[in-house]
Amino acid sequence: MTEPRTPVENPLNPMPVAVVVGASSGIGASLARKFAREGYKVAVLARRTERLEALCAEINRAAGEKRATAYTHDVTRYDEVPELFRRILLEMKTIDVMVYVSGMMYTVGASEYSFEKDQTTVAVNMLGGMAWLDQAAILFDRMGSGHLVGVSSVAGDRGRVANPPYHAAKAGMSTYLESLRNRLSRKGVHVLTVKPGYVETELIAGAKTPFPAATAEDTAEAIYKAIRRGKQVLYYPWWWWWILIVVRHLPSFLFRRMSF
Repeated sequence: MTEPRTPVENPLNPMPVAVVVGASSGIGASLARKFAREGYKVAVLARRTERLEALCAEINRAAGEKRATAYTHDVTRYDEVPELFRRILLEMKTIDVMVYVSGMMYTVGASEYSFEKDQTTVAVNMLGGMAWLDQAAILFDRMGSGHLVGVSSVAGDRGRVANPPYHAAKAGMSTYLESLRNRLSRKGVHVLTVKPGYVETELIAGAKTPFPAATAEDTAEAIYKAIRRGKQVLYYPWWWWWILIVVRHLPSFLFRRMSF
């Protein structure tokens, strides 16, 4: 059996480019690996430089060539985004897929109300995504093609007791992505909203979850397939779609008694 050929870039057959913001671990790192295996060049962004460089070294070693490039970036520094986006576009020559995965979640006590935590949660989970996806939307609108991907959460489908700022940020991200989809689909641009349930990442490390957690690798595979198929919304694992059908239609007097 012959080994599959590694895609070789040339002016007549340029490699597609994926940008993954929030790629130092979890879903983002797994997605970067997946894109590279599928023949993409990948720009990976996150705050943790050492992890990014280790990820790039791993990807490039597996590919036998430079396939991944690291860009250190804090997603709350919105003013840096336009120039950094232009730099990536200049260095990569094009951008075909823009993925925003960055997310964080504080532990919030049952009687805790902290604007400081609220502000940071919204900044990372929603505003950073808007800053990056806006830049890609401008480019893709002009190109008449491209894939915009935002990782939201099943937690954004309804306001729950446990973590108000996180639920609010994810709800805002989902609505923002839907609005982008309604604007850009008529221009030939695909917009995917990803709503994972519990995923085995640092976000929930050590936590007991009421439902089984998916692996980051399986979640990344599902996201890649959803991009290729042009899906609009991806619940993962699939059975979360059915759970959320029930949750969204529960009367408020019952829903407010739930703790998850």
